[in-house]
Amino acid sequence: ACGLTVSACASADTTRSGFLSDYSQLQPRTDTVRAKVAQHRNPQLLAPIEAVWIEPTVLVGDIGDGFSDEEKTVITQEIDRRLCFALSGRFDIAPQPDPSAGRLRAAASRVRPTNAVGSSASAVANFFIPGPLGVRVPGSTGGLAAEAELLTPDGQQAAAVVWARDAQVVGTESPSLSRIGDAHQLTGAFADIVADAVTPEGRPKRDNNGEDPCARFGPRIRPEGFITRAITGLYTPELSGGTAQPSAEPAPEERPDENRPD
Repeated sequence: ACGLTVSACASADTTRSGFLSDYSQLQPRTDTVRAKVAQHRNPQLLAPIEAVWIEPTVLVGDIGDGFSDEEKTVITQEIDRRLCFALSGRFDIAPQPDPSAGRLRAAASRVRPTNAVGSSASAVANFFIPGPLGVRVPGSTGGLAAEAELLTPDGQQAAAVVWARDAQVVGTESPSLSRIGDAHQLTGAFADIVADAVTPEGRPKRDNNGEDPCARFGPRIRPEGFITRAITGLYTPELSGGTAQPSAEPAPEERPDENRPD
C-alpha cells in the first residue's frame, strides 16, 4: 500500500491521521495535478472571520524513520512560516491566542526523506542541462503530507484540508543533501492550498501598512539560500527558511482542546 505520500508510489495519498476535529465533510479536489487534496469549506462560517491565530504546527502519526528533533522542528516551523505568509494577505494575523480570532491548526503527518546520493547526481545533471524545470533521479525524491483546519472562535470547523504531495522527477523542487530538503520546499505548496481553502470568496487583499505581521516567523526572503542554490544546484533548508527555535506554546497533549475527538 502507498500509505501517506511517502512510499515508492508514483502519487501521493490523502490518508487521514485523526488530527482534524472532523473529517466527515471532506471532498476530494479534482483541479490539482501534482498533489492529492481533500477539503471542506463552510462559506457562512468563514465569512465573519477577519483575524487568525496560527497555532504552532505539530507532528502526528508515523512521521518517518531517522529524523532528528532538529529536523522535525525545522519542518514544523517552516509550515508555520509559510502559512503566515499565505494567510497574511487575507486575514489579520493575531500575534497571540485571541478569543475573537479564528484558530488555524496544522499538522505534518508524514515526511518522505530526500536521498542525498540521488540529489548529488541530479545537481550535476542539471548543471549541464539548465532550464526552468530540474530533473531528479527516480527514487531520490522526498515528500510531505499535512493537514489543517480553521476553527471559528466558538470552535466550529469552518474549513479543513488534507494534503499530500511528493517531489517530482521533473519539476520545480531542487535536489538537496538534506533528508528534509523536499519536504521543506513543499511546505509552501501546502500553505497555498490551505490559504485558498480558508479564504472567504471575494475577500480583497489586505494592506498591512508596510508592517510584516509574520516577522516573528523569520524573513520572507533568504538571499543566501538563492545564492547557494544558484552556485551548487542544491537546496539548503537551513539557508532557505526560518530559524528553528523552541516554541513557547505547550504541546497539544499538555493543553485541553474541546474540539479534539476523544
